[in-house]
Amino acid sequence: MDDDASQRSLLHSFLTSQGFGSTVADSGEKALGLLSSDGIDMMISDVRMPGISGLETLRRARKIHPNLPILLVTAYADIKEAVGAMRDGAVNYLSKPIDLDELLVSVRNATGLSSRAPIKFEDSKELPSHVIGLSPVMLSLFRDTALIAPSESRVLITGESGVGKEILADVIHAWSARAAGPLVKVNCAAIPETLLESELFGHEKGAFTGASSMRIGRFEQANGGTIFFDEIGEMSPNLQAKLLRVTQDGRFQRLGSNAEIQTNARILAATNRNLEDDVRKGRFREDLFYRLNVVELTIPPLRERPHDILPLASHFIAIFSEGRARFSAAMIEQLERYSWPGNVRELRNAMERAALLSRGELILPEHLPARIREVAENPTTKTATGHRLDELQNEAIAQSLQKNKFNRTDTAKALGISRRALIYKLQHLRENGYVVDPG
Repeated sequence: MDDDASQRSLLHSFLTSQGFGSTVADSGEKALGLLSSDGIDMMISDVRMPGISGLETLRRARKIHPNLPILLVTAYADIKEAVGAMRDGAVNYLSKPIDLDELLVSVRNATGLSSRAPIKFEDSKELPSHVIGLSPVMLSLFRDTALIAPSESRVLITGESGVGKEILADVIHAWSARAAGPLVKVNCAAIPETLLESELFGHEKGAFTGASSMRIGRFEQANGGTIFFDEIGEMSPNLQAKLLRVTQDGRFQRLGSNAEIQTNARILAATNRNLEDDVRKGRFREDLFYRLNVVELTIPPLRERPHDILPLASHFIAIFSEGRARFSAAMIEQLERYSWPGNVRELRNAMERAALLSRGELILPEHLPARIREVAENPTTKTATGHRLDELQNEAIAQSLQKNKFNRTDTAKALGISRRALIYKLQHLRENGYVVDPG
């Protein structure tokens, strides 16, 4: 909203070029008329306008859409008024002449979106609506996933606890030829070993005490679809041996039966452990590891993809507040300052708590858990330590790469990580100015 036609045209053209849909108004009256219809996610308003001023438009807009993000554009002389207007609900203000990069950051922060244009991958695949990932490293991961998903190959998904390994399994299944079939999930850490075998393979009536009727197992349920083993590293050696047989020929027996059953289920597995290290220590079968690890996809921790923090937080807060809540500028700053050691799971839990404490209105730093506020407000403590550890790790990787003459395979072996995990780390290093390519 601006009475200056050239300013309206500039902002409209710029936002359109960034993938956002936008509409314009040359007065407060017209803007309020547009706000009475659905589909507006944010308003950008000049302060000084003929007729209804930008500040009065803001106050009236608040009555129509109490949680609509409103960004004010001001001349230097208006800044004191703009600061006061933030008490009336403005999310931020920009001074003229507008820095377009600063504008884009403000729009992304306020809406939690990188753009309105859907991101498409191989064969025009689009991410499911519950999957959020806009950082370069995640977009690269989704591009790999789009190539791998249509195959029948087994996939091992690795990454720290809480990064979203189960969500990536959802994407693989949704983009596969088996999407119409079942996706059956098994958490190997949550089911006791004594029950897990029956859960996987089923049992006949009387197979053990309490088996009062025949029951089919997860492999039969997943026939024609996908079976996903979360925390596969927690599976006992005895069950690892039985799982190996199924990965070889798709055959198994229910407990208490000698009849063989054939399953046509694609196997996906995930772990937060270093299975190669477990193989060396005898805790995981080497033959099963190579059966499961036909393709490895590694999800980086949230601290290595800061561009995803705000979109994820906005997605979760919209769920828990039913779309009524919005973030204050101070809240956005604290979200991006914290390193999120618990990854996406920790962020989701923090947003659920914030929605409850704010009662679905303006989300403030005080609605965050104390541990997050302390670290975000005192960056010289844990966060600074974490950044220094990241720097040391980056330097170690760069040095090892040069020592191994930029050979990725040799470097990964020297560091004790997978080659794919190294490639993701190298992309992060490259973005931060490290020399990771020969020459």
